[in-house]
Amino acid sequence: MYNIALFLSFTLIFFGCNINSNDAPENEENPNVPGTIYGSSTISLEEAYGALKTALENNAQIGIVAEVDHAQNAGSISKELGPTKIIFFGNPNLGTPLMQENQLAGLDLPQKVLFYEDKGQVFAIYNSTEYLASRHALAGTENLNQISGALENLVGEAIKGELESSISQSVTASEGIINVTSSKEFEATYQSLKTIISGNENLSILAELDHQANAQSRGLELRSTKIIIFGNPNLGTPLMQESQSIGLDLPQKILVWEDADGKVHLSYNDPEFLKLRHGINESDEEIQQISNALQNISEAAAAN
Repeated sequence: MYNIALFLSFTLIFFGCNINSNDAPENEENPNVPGTIYGSSTISLEEAYGALKTALENNAQIGIVAEVDHAQNAGSISKELGPTKIIFFGNPNLGTPLMQENQLAGLDLPQKVLFYEDKGQVFAIYNSTEYLASRHALAGTENLNQISGALENLVGEAIKGELESSISQSVTASEGIINVTSSKEFEATYQSLKTIISGNENLSILAELDHQANAQSRGLELRSTKIIIFGNPNLGTPLMQESQSIGLDLPQKILVWEDADGKVHLSYNDPEFLKLRHGINESDEEIQQISNALQNISEAAAAN
């Protein structure tokens, strides 16, 4: 299991790349995903991705949690997808305070950046801190500005280009999050969830994160909180064939957490929310299959 963290931290002062507010994207190919920051790379996808990975590896405070080559996964099931790669990384010194304020923030942690190529143009895209703050009611939480500055510098330097903000940055609190309350204790719930996913030949577990253990490794307190990241390219690939940006919200994730009253919950992103967020219009069958699978998995893990 990964004991790697949940958000990046830079202790230097950030000068970096300015983000331009984008009320109407000039290029219709630009991603227009609510709550994101994006940029068009002036170098190749492999160069930009490699530059970001190297910068992360060279910072002792940051851990790379997982890397997923969506195009390679598509090829493994004989489907075509343009170059599409995502990298997950983080540092609990900045991620933990967000989850101390609202454990559901762990559903959008660790931080991630998606790189993809569409019609010869390379994009990098990630969730903005405004999106995190609005979705998880984190307004005023310390570290958000530092996280924002670090991401701007990391991604801007990697793509050698300017960053833009999407038209809409905020969502309503807890928008697009489905919660299932468990009848079991925390560890029993998590182990049941892992067993169910592992036992499904169509699913692959890509990473597990113990947010509480990561917090404790830095001398911070956090109630029991774990996330498991898993996927099925047979269902995810058609969505990315329609809109590569949805790779930012793939693979699937389920967060298991214990609240202040000792109740245990399983939380995941509503596929219908992701459908709207990324402008998916022609993959209703896959969206329904994913919705059914996540519901069945979560309810089975929560049951006695």
